[in-house]
Amino acid sequence: MFDVNHVILYVANPPASADFYAGLTGRAPVEVSPTFALLILPSGLKLGLWSRDTVEPSAAAAGGGAELCFSVADEAAVRAIHDAWSGRGMTMLQQPTRMDFGFTFTATDPDGHRLRVYALDEMDAA
Repeated sequence: MFDVNHVILYVANPPASADFYAGLTGRAPVEVSPTFALLILPSGLKLGLWSRDTVEPSAAAAGGGAELCFSVADEAAVRAIHDAWSGRGMTMLQQPTRMDFGFTFTATDPDGHRLRVYALDEMDAA
């Protein structure tokens, strides 16, 4: 048996992306080099940031083809994070809105990777 415990995003500048994600998550990177950086999130998920110019085998995919999702407790937390991220000048693809699963918004990181923050509706969270 195995488990997914590591996600890698291909980025233009791993040290800059590490700073960006450290600011969002409050977690300092555990590794930073010119071509790779690694953060370990509170859930234990490892977020790797690999230079898209040095990844082997080379990757054709660009940001926006998937989402990193951040689960929070409630609508107030979604709004608070939206306000904080807006204050950082992040690009917002979707303003806070109610969808069939709960309350959410979507932003992008500097490389165009989609970041979704959401709070499940009470029935979905149970």
